[in-house]
Amino acid sequence: MRLLAGLVTLLVAAFLLVPVLLSALAGVTANWFLGIAGGFTTRWIERVWELYAHTIALSAWIACCCLIATLLLGVPAAYALARSEGRWPRLVEELLTLPLAVPGLATALGLILLWGAVGNIRTHWGFVLIGHIVFTLPFMLRATLAAMRSTDLVTLEEAARACGAGFRQRFVGIVLPNARRGILAGSLMVVALSLGEFNTTLLLATPFTMTLPVGLADSYASMRLEIGSAFTLVFLLLVVPPMLLLQAVADRVAR
Repeated sequence: MRLLAGLVTLLVAAFLLVPVLLSALAGVTANWFLGIAGGFTTRWIERVWELYAHTIALSAWIACCCLIATLLLGVPAAYALARSEGRWPRLVEELLTLPLAVPGLATALGLILLWGAVGNIRTHWGFVLIGHIVFTLPFMLRATLAAMRSTDLVTLEEAARACGAGFRQRFVGIVLPNARRGILAGSLMVVALSLGEFNTTLLLATPFTMTLPVGLADSYASMRLEIGSAFTLVFLLLVVPPMLLLQAVADRVAR
């Protein structure tokens, strides 16, 4: 039975990873149509860096800003919902997660209709950031809220209040430590989703506010296959290390 389970796991892993690995491999071959026999080269990676370096820095910056914004918005909102009871908090919770059920293109169109005429926001990276916050905030909210609901915050806070702790002391010393696993899980999802978000960003971005996924699509559509594949490799090299670091931090906190 263990052998069968291990075999199924390997097949699933191959199903998920082989296409990505082949795409990355094509980015370091001199000519993919000749295969590995054509030799290896780094010129396609250098070409990607020359053409799309600005998308790399912008994506990292937007992901960091998105994480900060979702922490500032999502954690207090989750706390308010965790402390509330009844039908209305549940309704508010469902409404806050509504963007997950709406196609990203529809969300982007709504943001354009709402904010598109405000100053020069259409050409500013902040417009893309707004779209990423709308898309990722429900994930931070859900993860944090689940962690807060898994502990009896009301009893813990009442005990701290009886000992003379003010709201700030209770929030920092009781609420946040008990919700840290959910906050870290939400942070991991927010960073990963922001770096890889494409549907909403496609309509919000301009040639000067292009992010990694949009640049990747552009390279596949207008460049050689090897350049698009090299972009995939660069994307993986930039995205995987932060994800592993955040996962390691989450595991350390859990232990």
